[in-house]
Amino acid sequence: MKVAILGANGKAGSEILKVAKKRGLDVTAIVRDAAKITDGTPVIERDVYALTTEDVKDFDVLVSALGFWGDVSEFTGSTQHLIDILTNQKTRLFIVGGAGSLFVNPEHTVRLSETPDFPEAFKPLATAMGKGLDLLEASKGLNWTYISPAAEFDAEGPITGKYVIAGEELEVDKDGKSYISYADYAIAMVDEIEKNTHPNQRFSVHQ
Repeated sequence: MKVAILGANGKAGSEILKVAKKRGLDVTAIVRDAAKITDGTPVIERDVYALTTEDVKDFDVLVSALGFWGDVSEFTGSTQHLIDILTNQKTRLFIVGGAGSLFVNPEHTVRLSETPDFPEAFKPLATAMGKGLDLLEASKGLNWTYISPAAEFDAEGPITGKYVIAGEELEVDKDGKSYISYADYAIAMVDEIEKNTHPNQRFSVHQ
């Protein structure tokens, strides 16, 4: 299986890259600076907005693990661009999503980012990532999957090899925690790439 990872040198992207290579997938990194990929992985040096259908049409899966911590609206813009170049193509689009758009009630009327305790500093980011999900859900002729992590998404957390698949509602453990490490999230992502059990859906994973 041929997989391209956008943002393969970032925290989430590098973990996904590691797992995908370990599984024997044919992986290519898509990054703005090829010098940042030092493990021999084939590289396409390209900004997301410069990517074309031609660049990605031969891949089975394109993973977007892009992080925009300055202008958060880039999440929406980059998602729209990926939708544009992948519509009516065989390539499946996988998005490393956010937890802020997960629902906290069974009626799916209140998102985590709209709750009183949600940190104010993260609201713009959560809103932008949620809008990216809205674009995917409204798309036609696109094969996509959006995976939300737990509320606490830990870049330094250990790899356990275990995770729980949840739906669109925030789930917590017996101690009221919603947690997953980047390493275990990457395993969940690659499992989904291989199995394709949630086409055209958003789901979430936690420990």
